[in-house]
Amino acid sequence: MKNLRLFSFVAAVAVSTFAMSCDSKPAEVAEEIEVVEEAPAMEVSNTVVDIAIGSPDHTTLVAAVQAAGLVETLSGDGPFTVFAPTNAAFAALPAGTVEGLLKPEAKADLTAILTYHVVAGNVLAGDLSDGQVVTTLNGKDLKVTIKDGKVMIGEATVVAADLAGSNGVVHVIDKVLLP
Repeated sequence: MKNLRLFSFVAAVAVSTFAMSCDSKPAEVAEEIEVVEEAPAMEVSNTVVDIAIGSPDHTTLVAAVQAAGLVETLSGDGPFTVFAPTNAAFAALPAGTVEGLLKPEAKADLTAILTYHVVAGNVLAGDLSDGQVVTTLNGKDLKVTIKDGKVMIGEATVVAADLAGSNGVVHVIDKVLLP
């Protein structure tokens, strides 16, 4: 009987110790859990410059915009409408033209050509009409021609229209426009 009481006492102490250790573990675990706050979502940029940068067909245009120092301007609030010549359009220029324009001493000429491809405002293809004249950022005008469903700006044909960006729209063209 004495052994039974001793055994009961030891068992009770063991159970109590076990119970207390179980209760203290969640508290310890709770203390170890870090509260991680979710970072605010970063706004994804999709400016007219970003559209060109993301296009494998506009690497020459991107290099020209960078050489002219227009990245910041065209990444601004806008809105801008950009008529973006493809790499093939630049390649169709006389040999050495692009290389010459990318030189620091030709920055003014390059800027004049590039700003001839940009119109202030968000001009979608559906907003253009045959015979319309649009004034470019360099102050010169371009005539819009629409014939047989094809939209032309100056001598260039729009091959992809209405690529919407956060600060304007891009229309891909097949020729470099020269002022």
